[in-house]
Amino acid sequence: MPSISYTSARELIGLITSGEVTPLEVMEDTLGRIEEANPSLNAFVAIDADRALDEARTVTESLAAGKDPGPLAGLPIGVKDLEDVRGMVTSFGSVPFKNNVAAEDSVQVTRLKEAGAIVVGKTNTPEFGSTGFCKNRLFGTTRNPWNLERTPGGSSGGSAAAVAAGMIPMATGSDGGGSVRIPASYTGCFGIKTSYGRIPMGPLPILNMNPIVSLGPLTRTVGDAALYLDCVAGYHPSVPDSLPPPGISYLHSLDNIPRGLTIAFSPTLGYATVQHDVMERVEEAVRVFEELGHTVVLLEEAMPNVVDAWSKLFSLNIYGTLNENVEKYGSEMSRALVASLKEARSLTLEQLIEAQRVRTEQNRILWNLFERFDLLLTPTMPTEAFAAAGPPPAEIEGHPISIFDAVAFTYPFNLSGHPAASVPAGFTESGMPAGLQIIGPRYQDDLVLQASRAYEKARPWNGTWPAVP
Repeated sequence: MPSISYTSARELIGLITSGEVTPLEVMEDTLGRIEEANPSLNAFVAIDADRALDEARTVTESLAAGKDPGPLAGLPIGVKDLEDVRGMVTSFGSVPFKNNVAAEDSVQVTRLKEAGAIVVGKTNTPEFGSTGFCKNRLFGTTRNPWNLERTPGGSSGGSAAAVAAGMIPMATGSDGGGSVRIPASYTGCFGIKTSYGRIPMGPLPILNMNPIVSLGPLTRTVGDAALYLDCVAGYHPSVPDSLPPPGISYLHSLDNIPRGLTIAFSPTLGYATVQHDVMERVEEAVRVFEELGHTVVLLEEAMPNVVDAWSKLFSLNIYGTLNENVEKYGSEMSRALVASLKEARSLTLEQLIEAQRVRTEQNRILWNLFERFDLLLTPTMPTEAFAAAGPPPAEIEGHPISIFDAVAFTYPFNLSGHPAASVPAGFTESGMPAGLQIIGPRYQDDLVLQASRAYEKARPWNGTWPAVP
């Protein structure tokens, strides 16, 4: 069988259901590809090959007996190492949790398995998903398939690297400040941060203290992501603020984008600095929407920079999960994470009220914006991928920036809860991917997917992927 490394999920499912390949053959090819490419990338940090092969063998036998394998039909997937897979370690990229074997699957993993997917292994993440590049003390540094000296981004960096390198067709991700969109932009994948609550994030040891983190997939095509969402979206009682089923198929509605949309384009959100060739690629991508018959308006007004409110609330979420473990295991955790958690612990009631005031004002501004515009476009990231082991850039073409300026376009929409996706916008002068961010009104994940698909059809990218050493 020829390698199916870069075959899309939907094409692969078609081959499986038509009998051209078996799930067992696909799994054997997948494990071979991982064995070949992972030593260079460190995308996967744990592989359960025996179980994956056993499950693939079972699906193959079920297909031969005429049984419905489910919409994902024996598809190999990766799971980010912040999420539970029964019988596998969920380490959170943290040394103290290196033996933390999960007793049950997460809601999302359960639904993926019920749809027929087979978990191959766990993908690397920075410790508790706390940074925009993929490095931790437990498993080391994950590298970008386009350039091994660069990062795939974080915190879903292992998932993005595995998908971009053709190891697997899709992987889970989570996004608290850009953690799906950052690696999608840096690796040339498609990634969507769904509306807050669209995919249940649980069960959790303690419910999220603030509505900031959303789940979403890393894939190579928009259609694969739509299929993924069809399998996992919908309410679950372990997550009381999860959303009810959307009432539509994201996949079947993918090509139903409304005509004549009015779209805002903000190159900087009023405060960001952007690498010049990243901006050039983004502006080229934005013009595609005009060519498709939509009206694109340059947004002159500045958005509020909500970084202080977002960072406090994001750190508070992680502290809520760890709390007493900070003192117990702090010496084994990264200094930056411990400092962030101690800052969260010292937050005053006045500071939390102020953060909520900022969030309220941001909601008012975006409420008004989406009454005037159907979508908002921005760069996904201000720069191309930086050094694999970090740190993030301290300047952009001579202009000093803060660590948060390096992710200037992503975190605002975690604070607001709006759906946002990153589509490939082309390549910088050094050959690294750049991304365009597409933000939609709250809960209109279908419109974000439809716009992404319309762009993908106009500028297909799925034929160009890196050659991994």
